[in-house]
Amino acid sequence: PFLAAEQAPAIVFLFTSVECPISNRYAPAVQRLHASFAARGVAFWMVYPNPSDQPEAIRAHLKAFSYPAHALRDPNHVLVAMSRATVTPEAAVFSRGGTLAYHGRIDDRYVHIGLERPAPTVHDLADALTATLAGAPVREATAPAVGCYIADFVP
Repeated sequence: PFLAAEQAPAIVFLFTSVECPISNRYAPAVQRLHASFAARGVAFWMVYPNPSDQPEAIRAHLKAFSYPAHALRDPNHVLVAMSRATVTPEAAVFSRGGTLAYHGRIDDRYVHIGLERPAPTVHDLADALTATLAGAPVREATAPAVGCYIADFVP
């Protein structure tokens, strides 16, 4: 994905899973983020770290939730390790030079499992992308994400 988007000012990896309900609830937010930032050259990749998520299920998931981004599987957790992702959904932003600029939640809508705000009050991923595109450091380079633990995904 880095070579495919080497001219992009930033690359976003959005870790998701076919079966994670919190990931699935973020589909509209992901669509909005893609609409806002892809037009500015940001490359988006949906990353499926669950070895049980097979290609057919991933294609159906992408279609069912109208994800506009490219998708790839990461059953060996190579991108998980590079991005320091621990849950789905979680985002990682890499600058053009391949430096991890941000990793963590998309926003603060979920306080913890079972407690959801009506609307987010902090838009971590959008703020990180705005800073990265401006060539500025991300103010908060990480934010704890709430979701399905990647460590629980077993082959």
